[in-house]
Amino acid sequence: MTEDRYEVVIGMEIHAQLKTKSKMFCACAVQFKDKPNSNVCPICLGLPGTLPTVNFEAVRLATRAALALNCQINPKSSFARKHYFYPDLPKGYQITQYKEPLAVNGFVEIDGKKIRIKRLHLEEDSGKLIHSGKESLVDFNRCGVPLIEIVTEPDINSSEEAVRYLEELKRILTYIDVSDCDMEKGHFRCEPNISLRKAGEEKLGTRTELKNLNSLRNVREGLEFEIARQTTILTRGEKIIQETLLWDEKTKTAQPMRSKEESEDYRYFPEPDLPPLVLSQTFIDEVRKEIPLLPQARRQLLISKYQLDKNLVEIITEDKKFADYFDDVVKYCSKAQLVANWLVTEVRGILNTRNIAITEFPISSDVLAELLVMLDKQEITSKAAKIIFEEMLNSKKRPREIAEEKGLLISFDEERLMTIIKETLKENPDVVEKYRKGKTTVLGFLIGEVLRKVQGRFLPQRVGELVKKFLDEDLR
Repeated sequence: MTEDRYEVVIGMEIHAQLKTKSKMFCACAVQFKDKPNSNVCPICLGLPGTLPTVNFEAVRLATRAALALNCQINPKSSFARKHYFYPDLPKGYQITQYKEPLAVNGFVEIDGKKIRIKRLHLEEDSGKLIHSGKESLVDFNRCGVPLIEIVTEPDINSSEEAVRYLEELKRILTYIDVSDCDMEKGHFRCEPNISLRKAGEEKLGTRTELKNLNSLRNVREGLEFEIARQTTILTRGEKIIQETLLWDEKTKTAQPMRSKEESEDYRYFPEPDLPPLVLSQTFIDEVRKEIPLLPQARRQLLISKYQLDKNLVEIITEDKKFADYFDDVVKYCSKAQLVANWLVTEVRGILNTRNIAITEFPISSDVLAELLVMLDKQEITSKAAKIIFEEMLNSKKRPREIAEEKGLLISFDEERLMTIIKETLKENPDVVEKYRKGKTTVLGFLIGEVLRKVQGRFLPQRVGELVKKFLDEDLR
């Protein structure tokens, strides 16, 4: 929590792993969970005498991301060496872009506010350290994995806003299929920098940076911790120390990792083994054509086309594949509201229970649509539809076939229904007596008992009408 006299200022650096089959500057495979140090070569290890070669697919994906994020593409960009002293970077430097990045000046819009993107550039990843007891092991498989780094201006003013920005950014990158953005696998890593300044002031305060945030929950908790810590320090009249902090999700605290770092500490200099990256306007135009409808535009389209509730649309468009599935079902069942309701309740329920993606959902869009059309035409009740739906999950039978086998098609045999109603009333004389004495609230119980017996074979509304009619006529 911060006091009203301070304003929170957050900038964000995001590293997103690109969906390429090979690394940024060599042909080594990019595979998660492969045997440690099995995907390495002299190039990604930076051994003397080797020469890197730019992965064209990585350039194409990075350009697509930059265009989707409203960036200006620099026709000419260049690579540089950024020097580290980390044990998981054996060549002692990282190839990245520095003074001439691939793209600049973009933005992501959340809740009507534009979070400005200062730059988007290409770079390679470092390796991974594994600490075990008193030993530290290193896996170089990640060395050279292609990344894009997306750097925002300090436009974010709260932990909630930071999380919304990250959610929308992940959504965009997965929509355009440039990254899986799986934070648990290190595909999407964010490093926020935080400072506080007095309300109304322009000058930024001293910032700190948070690392080791591998989930959106950690981002929120880490930011709230650091905002509270800086507020306490400033309130005491003390000064913030510029440093990088390491978030500990177990203790919910951040500890100093290293002190002040500026660009000169990295001793950048131009990468001598790579020529400038020059992109033609034709190439940029071709990549622009690859960009599908983005999340925000898709949300607006669903609301305007089908008049769906905003919250419902948010859920449907959360994942592109899920939104695609919705569109497919609507092709066969035009009742968009009915389709939307079923997808966010019944279908999502199954996805969550089985922990699967919509691409693994066993019911194809046309088959689910057939069920919903039957429901819409009142050939089956809602209760029967759920019974059929459960059967469809474990069999390849069509919904009508299941409905016929189980006798779930709606019956209009009112003589039969009246017989069931009479039986039910006879079995519940005390309840009927209460109704006769004026306690009409028991009507719901009697209707429920009849519905339970008919197992979805009669329309609930008609059952209710006939139960009431029978009771009222019986009284006269």
